[in-house]
Amino acid sequence: MERRNGLFTRLLPLAIAMFAVGTDGFVIAGLLPQIAADLEVSVTAAGQLVTGFALALAISAPVLGAVTSELDRRRVLVLALAIFILGNVLTAVGPDYTTVLSARVLTAMGAGLIGAAAFSAAAAIAPEEHRGKALATVMGGLTLAIAFGLPAGTLIGAAEWRITLWAVAGLGLVAGVGVIVALPPINLPSDPLRARLAPLAKPRILGTLAVTILSLAGTHVLYTYIGPAMTAATDGSSGTLTALLLSWGVGNMVGNLLAGRLADRYPPRQVVTAGLGAATIWLGVSPLLTSNSPLAIGWALVWGIFVSLPVVPQQSRLVAQAPSSSAILLGLNNSAIYVGVALGGALGGLSQYQLAPDLLGLAAAAVTGLGFLLDLLSRRKLPPPTRRPSCTRIEDRPSAR
Repeated sequence: MERRNGLFTRLLPLAIAMFAVGTDGFVIAGLLPQIAADLEVSVTAAGQLVTGFALALAISAPVLGAVTSELDRRRVLVLALAIFILGNVLTAVGPDYTTVLSARVLTAMGAGLIGAAAFSAAAAIAPEEHRGKALATVMGGLTLAIAFGLPAGTLIGAAEWRITLWAVAGLGLVAGVGVIVALPPINLPSDPLRARLAPLAKPRILGTLAVTILSLAGTHVLYTYIGPAMTAATDGSSGTLTALLLSWGVGNMVGNLLAGRLADRYPPRQVVTAGLGAATIWLGVSPLLTSNSPLAIGWALVWGIFVSLPVVPQQSRLVAQAPSSSAILLGLNNSAIYVGVALGGALGGLSQYQLAPDLLGLAAAAVTGLGFLLDLLSRRKLPPPTRRPSCTRIEDRPSAR
């Protein structure tokens, strides 16, 4: 028992760091109207703060991970958290759009390093028999951020959006102190950038990652602009928007748990296909079910379940294709997730030149449907792997979304 408590003490700052990263990565979407008004830009331009963050994280994570792979994980985490804190402080005090966007890019670079270092550190310090629980504990910080950090940040920032960024910076500081105090030095074998990118040369892996990108892009075409898209349901009320985000986050938690159980009983590719198909249909009917707050809150719960179903099985499919390269593949999948977030934010902004915000669900359904079709096509052209590993919670949610 004492040994387990000691392990939890070491893992807690890592979980707090992931909670901060998860909250920071997506909370901007709930604050777009306030940010746009304060920085004197359009809501569409403000939405590109989400896109810029996600794209910067996707590109920088493998590069910075390779550059820092020879350093011990504790030092990398302290450095990453310092960058993350600085980026949030600069965002909070940024006087104009250009400064805030630049600060979001800097924040993303720190966030990408935090994710890679936190999971590798957790795996290294945990005994083999507790490794799964250790990784699940760290991932729990990200899952809690999706369920509770995002709506809480939205509610806090309703009066002044910059307060949310100060709060996230404070969380990063708490995590940094915890890492310094509780985590021992951790040295791991280094991986050059070429080794990290080598799996992209394999068509099956590239196709699987493309499905991840389209799945997340479909979600974030709508989610990035959830505030203006749900104006009819929220009537401008930050409390109603917070309830809607909370419902979506709870749906994500339920979907993650359900995905793990389903992927243990059925081939992961079937769970992915079912999730993408259900999400496509549900997004397609969103204009009919988001006209008032009770309907929209219930719709968001189901949406959260459907869009989270493919995430865990996608990771399991990648590991099955190259078990010896699982760490690298999961890192690439994490980057693919943020490429999808960035693409979704960009497409959501462009779609508003043709569609009213309350019809963005239709554009989201179209992108998700492309992922569904690509998944079906890749299943026909490529035979399934001969082995299907058990899908556990240790591979639950890399972000959110």
